[in-house]
Amino acid sequence: MTSVVTVTINPAVDVLMSVDRIIPTHKMRCALARRDPGGGGINVARVMKRLGSDVIAVYPIGGLLGTLLRRLVDDESVPCLTTGVSEETREDITVLERTTGLQYRFIQPGPRLTEQEWEACLEAVTSLCRRDISAPPERGVRFIVASGSLPPGVPDDFYSQIASAAHRAEARMVVDASGPPLKHALEASVYLVKPSLSEFRELIGNPVNNESDCVSACRSLIDDGRAEMVALTLGDQGALLVSREQALRAQALTIKPVSVVGAGDSFLGAMIWSLSSGRSIDVAFRYAVAAGSATLMMPGRELCRREDVERLVNDVKVQTI
Repeated sequence: MTSVVTVTINPAVDVLMSVDRIIPTHKMRCALARRDPGGGGINVARVMKRLGSDVIAVYPIGGLLGTLLRRLVDDESVPCLTTGVSEETREDITVLERTTGLQYRFIQPGPRLTEQEWEACLEAVTSLCRRDISAPPERGVRFIVASGSLPPGVPDDFYSQIASAAHRAEARMVVDASGPPLKHALEASVYLVKPSLSEFRELIGNPVNNESDCVSACRSLIDDGRAEMVALTLGDQGALLVSREQALRAQALTIKPVSVVGAGDSFLGAMIWSLSSGRSIDVAFRYAVAAGSATLMMPGRELCRREDVERLVNDVKVQTI
Protein backbone atom coordinates (compact mmCIF):
# COMPACT_ATOMS: atom_id res chain seq x y z
CA MET A 1 0.00 0.00 0.00
CA THR A 2 0.98 3.65 -0.46
CA SER A 3 2.73 5.10 2.57
CA VAL A 4 2.05 8.79 1.83
CA VAL A 5 -1.10 10.45 0.49
CA THR A 6 -1.16 14.11 -0.51
CA VAL A 7 -4.40 16.05 -0.81
CA THR A 8 -4.87 19.08 -3.06
CA ILE A 9 -8.46 20.28 -3.02
CA ASN A 10 -7.63 23.34 -5.15
CA PRO A 11 -5.16 22.20 -7.83
CA ALA A 12 -4.09 24.31 -10.78
CA VAL A 13 -2.35 24.31 -14.10
CA ASP A 14 0.56 26.71 -13.54
CA VAL A 15 1.45 28.80 -16.57
CA LEU A 16 4.79 30.61 -16.84
CA MET A 17 5.30 33.33 -19.45
CA SER A 18 8.02 35.94 -19.90
CA VAL A 19 8.20 39.36 -21.54
CA ASP A 20 10.95 41.96 -21.80
CA ARG A 21 8.91 44.58 -19.95
CA ILE A 22 5.37 44.82 -18.60
CA ILE A 23 3.78 47.96 -20.04
CA PRO A 24 0.13 48.94 -19.42
CA THR A 25 -2.22 48.77 -22.45
CA HIS A 26 0.58 47.63 -24.81
CA LYS A 27 0.45 44.37 -26.69
CA MET A 28 3.37 42.43 -25.19
CA ARG A 29 4.88 39.52 -27.08
CA CYS A 30 5.53 36.62 -24.71
CA ALA A 31 7.95 33.76 -24.99
CA LEU A 32 6.37 30.34 -25.44
CA ALA A 33 4.44 29.51 -22.26
CA ARG A 34 5.42 26.62 -19.99
CA ARG A 35 2.74 24.65 -18.16
CA ASP A 36 3.29 22.63 -14.98
CA PRO A 37 0.98 20.83 -12.56
CA GLY A 38 0.33 22.98 -9.51
CA GLY A 39 -1.26 23.13 -6.08
CA GLY A 40 0.44 22.51 -2.74
CA GLY A 41 -0.20 18.79 -2.34
CA ILE A 42 0.58 18.01 -5.98
CA ASN A 43 3.91 19.82 -5.68
CA VAL A 44 4.70 17.94 -2.48
CA ALA A 45 3.97 14.66 -4.27
CA ARG A 46 6.14 15.67 -7.24
CA VAL A 47 9.09 16.36 -4.96
CA MET A 48 8.57 13.15 -3.00
CA LYS A 49 8.41 11.13 -6.22
CA ARG A 50 11.69 12.66 -7.40
CA LEU A 51 13.30 11.72 -4.11
CA GLY A 52 12.00 8.14 -4.30
CA SER A 53 8.88 8.08 -2.14
CA ASP A 54 5.89 5.79 -2.44
CA VAL A 55 3.26 8.54 -2.74
CA ILE A 56 -0.15 9.11 -4.30
CA ALA A 57 -1.73 12.49 -5.00
CA VAL A 58 -5.48 12.99 -4.52
CA TYR A 59 -7.12 15.96 -6.23
CA PRO A 60 -10.29 16.96 -8.14
CA ILE A 61 -10.28 17.86 -11.83
CA GLY A 62 -12.80 19.54 -14.11
CA GLY A 63 -13.06 20.54 -17.76
CA LEU A 64 -10.30 20.76 -20.34
CA LEU A 65 -7.82 22.22 -17.87
CA GLY A 66 -8.53 19.35 -15.50
CA THR A 67 -7.71 16.88 -18.27
CA LEU A 68 -4.50 18.78 -18.98
CA LEU A 69 -3.58 18.79 -15.28
CA ARG A 70 -4.00 15.01 -15.06
CA ARG A 71 -1.77 14.59 -18.12
CA LEU A 72 0.91 16.86 -16.66
CA VAL A 73 0.90 14.90 -13.39
CA ASP A 74 1.03 11.61 -15.31
CA ASP A 75 3.99 12.92 -17.32
CA GLU A 76 5.96 13.08 -14.05
CA SER A 77 4.95 9.49 -13.17
CA VAL A 78 3.21 10.61 -9.97
CA PRO A 79 0.46 8.12 -9.06
CA CYS A 80 -2.85 9.87 -8.48
CA LEU A 81 -6.50 9.40 -7.62
CA THR A 82 -8.75 12.06 -9.13
CA THR A 83 -12.39 12.97 -8.60
CA GLY A 84 -14.56 14.92 -11.01
CA VAL A 85 -16.03 18.41 -10.62
CA SER A 86 -18.38 20.25 -12.96
CA GLU A 87 -16.49 23.55 -13.16
CA GLU A 88 -13.14 24.14 -14.84
CA THR A 89 -9.90 23.53 -12.94
CA ARG A 90 -8.14 26.83 -12.30
CA GLU A 91 -5.18 28.16 -14.25
CA ASP A 92 -2.65 30.34 -12.40
CA ILE A 93 -0.31 32.60 -14.34
CA THR A 94 3.18 33.83 -13.56
CA VAL A 95 4.74 36.48 -15.79
CA LEU A 96 8.49 37.05 -15.63
CA GLU A 97 9.70 40.52 -16.60
CA ARG A 98 13.10 39.72 -18.08
CA THR A 99 14.62 43.20 -17.81
CA THR A 100 14.10 43.35 -14.04
CA GLY A 101 13.84 39.68 -13.06
CA LEU A 102 10.58 40.44 -11.25
CA GLN A 103 7.76 37.93 -11.23
CA TYR A 104 4.08 38.83 -11.31
CA ARG A 105 1.76 36.09 -10.08
CA PHE A 106 -1.96 35.95 -10.87
CA ILE A 107 -3.79 33.40 -8.70
CA GLN A 108 -7.42 32.42 -9.32
CA PRO A 109 -9.77 31.29 -6.52
CA GLY A 110 -10.56 27.97 -8.20
CA PRO A 111 -13.84 26.35 -9.22
CA ARG A 112 -16.79 26.32 -6.85
CA LEU A 113 -17.24 22.78 -5.54
CA THR A 114 -20.57 21.37 -4.52
CA GLU A 115 -20.95 19.45 -1.27
CA GLN A 116 -21.05 16.20 -3.22
CA GLU A 117 -17.83 17.10 -5.05
CA TRP A 118 -15.68 17.95 -2.04
CA GLU A 119 -17.12 15.00 -0.13
CA ALA A 120 -16.05 12.75 -3.03
CA CYS A 121 -12.47 13.98 -2.60
CA LEU A 122 -12.68 13.34 1.14
CA GLU A 123 -14.01 9.84 0.49
CA ALA A 124 -11.13 9.20 -1.95
CA VAL A 125 -8.66 9.95 0.83
CA THR A 126 -10.59 7.79 3.29
CA SER A 127 -10.68 4.90 0.83
CA LEU A 128 -6.88 4.92 0.57
CA CYS A 129 -6.61 4.80 4.35
CA ARG A 130 -8.74 1.69 4.74
CA ARG A 131 -6.67 -1.40 5.42
CA ASP A 132 -6.86 -4.80 7.00
CA ILE A 133 -6.74 -4.10 10.74
CA SER A 134 -4.76 -7.31 11.20
CA ALA A 135 -1.96 -5.96 8.98
CA PRO A 136 0.98 -4.09 10.59
CA PRO A 137 0.71 -0.28 10.50
CA GLU A 138 3.76 0.08 8.25
CA ARG A 139 1.78 -1.54 5.45
CA GLY A 140 -0.83 1.19 5.44
CA VAL A 141 -0.87 4.93 4.89
CA ARG A 142 1.62 6.50 7.32
CA PHE A 143 1.33 10.17 6.36
CA ILE A 144 -1.47 12.31 4.94
CA VAL A 145 -0.29 15.69 3.67
CA ALA A 146 -3.00 18.31 3.08
CA SER A 147 -1.65 21.43 1.44
CA GLY A 148 -2.89 24.55 -0.27
CA SER A 149 -5.91 26.82 -0.33
CA LEU A 150 -9.57 25.81 -0.31
CA PRO A 151 -11.68 26.70 -3.36
CA PRO A 152 -15.14 28.28 -3.08
CA GLY A 153 -17.77 25.95 -1.66
CA VAL A 154 -15.40 23.89 0.48
CA PRO A 155 -15.93 24.38 4.25
CA ASP A 156 -13.17 25.78 6.42
CA ASP A 157 -13.05 22.53 8.43
CA PHE A 158 -12.20 20.40 5.36
CA TYR A 159 -8.66 19.70 6.57
CA SER A 160 -10.03 18.99 10.02
CA GLN A 161 -12.23 16.29 8.50
CA ILE A 162 -9.19 14.80 6.77
CA ALA A 163 -7.35 14.88 10.09
CA SER A 164 -10.15 12.82 11.61
CA ALA A 165 -9.75 10.27 8.81
CA ALA A 166 -6.01 10.22 9.46
CA HIS A 167 -6.55 9.55 13.17
CA ARG A 168 -8.88 6.63 12.39
CA ALA A 169 -6.24 5.17 10.06
CA GLU A 170 -3.46 5.73 12.61
CA ALA A 171 -1.72 7.94 10.04
CA ARG A 172 0.20 11.13 10.76
CA MET A 173 -1.58 14.27 9.56
CA VAL A 174 0.53 17.06 8.04
CA VAL A 175 -0.95 20.45 7.14
CA ASP A 176 0.41 23.35 5.10
CA ALA A 177 -2.35 25.96 4.99
CA SER A 178 -3.27 29.35 6.37
CA GLY A 179 -6.16 31.25 7.91
CA PRO A 180 -9.33 29.49 9.11
CA PRO A 181 -8.54 26.13 7.38
CA LEU A 182 -5.30 25.93 9.37
CA LYS A 183 -7.00 26.87 12.65
CA HIS A 184 -9.68 24.20 12.17
CA ALA A 185 -7.08 21.56 11.33
CA LEU A 186 -5.14 22.33 14.50
CA GLU A 187 -8.30 21.95 16.55
CA ALA A 188 -8.41 18.34 15.36
CA SER A 189 -4.73 17.86 16.33
CA VAL A 190 -2.08 17.17 13.69
CA TYR A 191 1.38 15.64 13.59
CA LEU A 192 3.15 18.45 11.75
CA VAL A 193 2.21 21.94 10.62
CA LYS A 194 4.38 24.06 8.31
CA PRO A 195 3.47 27.75 8.31
CA SER A 196 5.54 30.60 6.96
CA LEU A 197 6.33 33.39 9.39
CA SER A 198 3.48 35.57 8.11
CA GLU A 199 1.03 32.66 8.32
CA PHE A 200 2.26 31.87 11.83
CA ARG A 201 1.78 35.45 12.98
CA GLU A 202 -1.76 35.42 11.62
CA LEU A 203 -2.46 32.11 13.35
CA ILE A 204 -1.33 33.13 16.82
CA GLY A 205 -2.35 36.78 16.54
CA ASN A 206 1.05 37.90 17.74
CA PRO A 207 3.80 39.67 15.74
CA VAL A 208 6.64 37.45 17.00
CA ASN A 209 9.91 39.09 16.01
CA ASN A 210 12.70 37.03 17.54
CA GLU A 211 13.78 33.42 17.74
CA SER A 212 12.88 32.96 21.40
CA ASP A 213 9.33 34.23 20.89
CA CYS A 214 8.89 31.97 17.85
CA VAL A 215 10.01 28.89 19.78
CA SER A 216 7.73 29.77 22.71
CA ALA A 217 4.74 30.25 20.40
CA CYS A 218 5.45 26.94 18.65
CA ARG A 219 5.71 25.18 22.01
CA SER A 220 2.35 26.67 22.99
CA LEU A 221 0.70 24.91 20.02
CA ILE A 222 2.41 21.68 21.03
CA ASP A 223 1.52 21.98 24.73
CA ASP A 224 -2.12 22.60 23.77
CA GLY A 225 -2.14 19.31 21.85
CA ARG A 226 -2.79 20.99 18.52
CA ALA A 227 0.42 19.78 16.86
CA GLU A 228 3.29 17.45 17.67
CA MET A 229 5.78 19.45 15.60
CA VAL A 230 5.93 22.90 14.02
CA ALA A 231 8.20 23.60 11.05
CA LEU A 232 8.39 27.37 10.73
CA THR A 233 9.92 28.65 7.50
CA LEU A 234 11.59 32.06 7.79
CA GLY A 235 12.55 32.90 4.20
CA ASP A 236 16.12 34.14 3.92
CA GLN A 237 16.51 33.67 7.69
CA GLY A 238 16.26 29.87 7.41
CA ALA A 239 13.81 27.74 9.38
CA LEU A 240 12.87 26.41 12.82
CA LEU A 241 11.66 22.94 13.74
CA VAL A 242 10.12 22.65 17.18
CA SER A 243 8.84 19.55 18.97
CA ARG A 244 8.10 18.83 22.61
CA GLU A 245 11.62 17.47 23.10
CA GLN A 246 13.76 19.83 21.04
CA ALA A 247 14.02 23.03 19.02
CA LEU A 248 16.25 23.08 15.95
CA ARG A 249 17.45 26.05 13.91
CA ALA A 250 18.83 25.99 10.39
CA GLN A 251 20.33 29.04 8.75
CA ALA A 252 19.49 29.69 5.11
CA LEU A 253 22.08 28.58 2.58
CA THR A 254 23.88 31.32 0.66
CA ILE A 255 22.00 31.11 -2.64
CA LYS A 256 20.93 33.84 -5.02
CA PRO A 257 17.29 33.01 -5.69
CA VAL A 258 16.20 32.59 -9.29
CA SER A 259 12.59 31.99 -8.24
CA VAL A 260 10.93 31.50 -4.86
CA VAL A 261 7.91 29.64 -6.24
CA GLY A 262 7.53 26.13 -4.81
CA ALA A 263 10.27 26.40 -2.19
CA GLY A 264 7.87 25.74 0.69
CA ASP A 265 6.32 22.73 -1.07
CA SER A 266 9.80 21.33 -1.74
CA PHE A 267 10.75 21.87 1.92
CA LEU A 268 7.72 19.90 3.06
CA GLY A 269 8.04 17.18 0.43
CA ALA A 270 11.65 16.46 1.37
CA MET A 271 10.84 16.45 5.08
CA ILE A 272 8.01 13.91 4.73
CA TRP A 273 10.10 11.81 2.35
CA SER A 274 12.85 11.70 4.97
CA LEU A 275 10.52 10.91 7.86
CA SER A 276 8.63 8.24 5.91
CA SER A 277 12.00 6.67 5.04
CA GLY A 278 12.81 6.30 8.73
CA ARG A 279 15.32 9.13 9.05
CA SER A 280 15.64 11.10 12.28
CA ILE A 281 13.95 14.48 12.74
CA ASP A 282 17.19 16.45 12.51
CA VAL A 283 18.21 14.70 9.27
CA ALA A 284 14.72 15.26 7.83
CA PHE A 285 15.04 18.93 8.71
CA ARG A 286 18.36 19.17 6.88
CA TYR A 287 16.86 17.58 3.77
CA ALA A 288 13.90 19.95 3.96
CA VAL A 289 16.12 23.03 4.01
CA ALA A 290 18.27 21.59 1.20
CA ALA A 291 15.21 20.93 -0.99
CA GLY A 292 13.78 24.39 -0.40
CA SER A 293 17.16 25.89 -1.27
CA ALA A 294 17.52 23.73 -4.37
CA THR A 295 14.16 25.00 -5.62
CA LEU A 296 15.34 28.61 -5.25
CA MET A 297 17.97 27.83 -7.89
CA MET A 298 15.39 26.68 -10.44
CA PRO A 299 13.70 29.01 -12.96
CA GLY A 300 10.00 29.83 -12.94
CA ARG A 301 7.84 27.20 -11.32
CA GLU A 302 10.31 24.31 -11.56
CA LEU A 303 10.90 22.31 -8.40
CA CYS A 304 14.07 20.90 -6.90
CA ARG A 305 16.16 18.17 -8.52
CA ARG A 306 17.31 15.22 -6.46
CA GLU A 307 20.97 15.68 -7.36
CA ASP A 308 20.88 19.27 -6.10
CA VAL A 309 19.20 18.25 -2.85
CA GLU A 310 21.81 15.56 -2.20
CA ARG A 311 24.60 18.02 -2.98
CA LEU A 312 23.26 20.78 -0.72
CA VAL A 313 22.20 18.70 2.28
CA ASN A 314 25.74 18.48 3.61
CA ASP A 315 25.95 22.28 3.60
CA VAL A 316 22.91 22.68 5.87
CA LYS A 317 23.93 23.41 9.43
CA VAL A 318 21.41 22.55 12.14
CA GLN A 319 21.86 23.56 15.76
CA THR A 320 19.86 22.91 18.88
CA ILE A 321 18.55 26.05 20.56
